[in-house]
Amino acid sequence: MELLYYARLIRRSWLLLLLSLIIGAASALVITANTPPKYVTTISMLVSGDDREGSVSAALQAGALSQQRVQSYATLLTSRRVVGQIVHGADIPSLQASITAETIPGTSLLRATVTDTDPRRAAARANDLGAAFAALIDQIERPTPKSRPNVRVSVVDAAEIPTAPVSPKPLLNVALGLLLALFVAIGTLVLRDRLDTSIKALEALQQVSKGSVLGIIGFERNARQHPLIVRGDGRSSRAESFRSLRTNLQFTGVDRQLKSLVVTSCLPAEGKSSTSANLAIALAQAGWRVILIDADLRRPRLATYLGIEGGTGLTDVLIERARLHDVIQTWGQPALSVLPSGRIPPNPSELLGSRGMRSVLAQLTEEYDMVIIDAPPLLPVTDAAALSAICDGALLVVRHGKTRREQVARAEELLSSINARLVGTVLNFVPAKRNEYFGYEYYSSKAEPETPRVPEPVQA
Repeated sequence: MELLYYARLIRRSWLLLLLSLIIGAASALVITANTPPKYVTTISMLVSGDDREGSVSAALQAGALSQQRVQSYATLLTSRRVVGQIVHGADIPSLQASITAETIPGTSLLRATVTDTDPRRAAARANDLGAAFAALIDQIERPTPKSRPNVRVSVVDAAEIPTAPVSPKPLLNVALGLLLALFVAIGTLVLRDRLDTSIKALEALQQVSKGSVLGIIGFERNARQHPLIVRGDGRSSRAESFRSLRTNLQFTGVDRQLKSLVVTSCLPAEGKSSTSANLAIALAQAGWRVILIDADLRRPRLATYLGIEGGTGLTDVLIERARLHDVIQTWGQPALSVLPSGRIPPNPSELLGSRGMRSVLAQLTEEYDMVIIDAPPLLPVTDAAALSAICDGALLVVRHGKTRREQVARAEELLSSINARLVGTVLNFVPAKRNEYFGYEYYSSKAEPETPRVPEPVQA
């Protein structure tokens, strides 16, 4: 399951991964180009005892003694006393850092490695180092100034001028850059995905809302300019999505028929107004007697979407400045009744929770098969909660990739606290690549007329 999760994450963000790999490779090449080359050369020396007196036992003792001192000589080789005979002043620490001395186990051989940016200088310094070290050992291993030294150091293999640098290595650097960029990119994607609590999957929405997902509305680039599904004779995947929402909504009223439905969202800009308008249009196309009420008395949008006059409407009815049927307008074919919001009042919550609003709803539910109410968002204000308490149900619109889980959970708790019925949710603005449902075009070359659905009469 984890492997499948990572595979989906990589497939979803492959462009970001590709960009990260390009940046990693480019960074490695830039670092390689700006890194000065380094050359390494080696000199080998033999530490031996003085056996010129011809005594075999003396030779063995001297050999054993020299082997015991080889390890200490490796440290002495990089000392300031030896290096100071090659360079002077500020160059001594840098040369000490570039010298590596080691002993070959089981032998009396001592190997020194010198690293430098100039191959000729590296070989010259290594050979000078061997000569200076041999002279120092010859000096300090004499019991008296005029006696012979007990230990001698002789150069076995002199340093040669290296022909190729040991660093930088372009291929290795690029490989490391790609690997590091890949790990950083995947780690960032996983961290962002783990910390991101926005709704991106149906399962998550069902779990948080504790209800069914009645509709999945795909994202269309021109939906902001053309929010209604009547464009193009309704032949689009988005129009088909609202027909599917209409069908699913019918099944929610098997035990309890819905007559009034509040369409709301957690926060603004989640598509509740376009959802309520298109749902009302889809119901009207199926033969329903539908009225669409713009009850968002703070930021009304339906009049703009439908292209009707919204200066007089629900507000005027609630304050008894106009009669209900005088402000209801007819839109489109088949006819859809629309009750605009009217003027924006200073007290929207009080108006929507008043007895006048209850009376308007009671009258409209008697005259129409369905009353669709576009309400303000749930969390910022209490308008939608007040309407949901007096209606048959509420439909919560959730924006894909923006609405967070805690916001949906809070909205569900708010509706439950007032005994309002959450009939389901709608996942809006779903990208086509994230939704297999939208992986086809509406194939009909000419939209076939739908069979009108005539609701059964409700017993009084």
